[in-house]
Amino acid sequence: MRSLAYIFTLFGLSLAAASQAPCIELNDGNKMPVVALGTGRGTASESASVDEVRQSVYWAIEAGYRHIDTAAIYFDEPQVGQGIADAIANKLVTREQLFVTTKLWNDKHRKEQVVPALKESLGKLGLDYVDLFLIHFPVAEKEDGSPDDVDYLETWQGMEDARQQGLTRSIGVSNFNATQIDRLIANSNVRPVVNEVEVNPTLTQEALVNHCQELGVAVMAYSPFGFTVSRKNPDAPPPRSDDPVLVAMANKYKKSTSQIVLRYLIDRGLVPIPKSTNKKRIAQNIDLFDFYLTKEEVELINKFNKNIRVIDPVDWKDYPNYPFWEY
Repeated sequence: MRSLAYIFTLFGLSLAAASQAPCIELNDGNKMPVVALGTGRGTASESASVDEVRQSVYWAIEAGYRHIDTAAIYFDEPQVGQGIADAIANKLVTREQLFVTTKLWNDKHRKEQVVPALKESLGKLGLDYVDLFLIHFPVAEKEDGSPDDVDYLETWQGMEDARQQGLTRSIGVSNFNATQIDRLIANSNVRPVVNEVEVNPTLTQEALVNHCQELGVAVMAYSPFGFTVSRKNPDAPPPRSDDPVLVAMANKYKKSTSQIVLRYLIDRGLVPIPKSTNKKRIAQNIDLFDFYLTKEEVELINKFNKNIRVIDPVDWKDYPNYPFWEY
């Protein structure tokens, strides 16, 4: 397996700042911090004010995050942009020190729709460019939400146009399986730099992760905690936050079990995307770079795999490419 080279730069940061994520070098030469703040209200509370996103982005930058992950379908790009603007205005960072990811939604998959969709996202974010633009799913929809027959290869042509126009520095995909990645690479001028998929101890995705990494495609991991933080589902599969295996590692390294799970993903060469609107947990979720797990500890956590997803979009079962996540 060809692992992605870690570039232990600090992305323009002062050593005196809070915890800071090192960067990996993407296959196009751009550098991406190895921890991203996830946005959207799904992880905190569905009743929470969307303004919590603005505050969370600001707290994250204050804590040392330099990578923010959002999407058009999260409907929070204005709040993400305001959090970024506040941090820049208060001289916490410059725009060049940040790495911002957003995503194309399913109803904008036709080639001619891609650039206008990104321009709309940029307007909401208040930015001239994003660092990474992803196809959110390999599934096309019409405006009414019904299936649309648009090949993701056509969508990718629009993504390449967006990159050529300087609206995004890098382009990639999300929720693609290995077959789709291979087909995309074989039929495109620009190789995707990232595949963002669900990865956690209950869904380790080892085959897909290895395949992407062998191709030089970085893997970003959403829902990184899996069911360890599940409070509403008492029947969720292990591990939970109090699992003895995780607790033993947490005691050994003087960290929380959540930090152990995030470090587990980093030690596999992944870029986790933890979500939180709690200031203390936001800071805790990037305090990961003063320890590492052994190979044996990584393998021990891998054994929790059940191939069970936190996020399973079953509403798309009648769509082309479904189930698109199968390896």
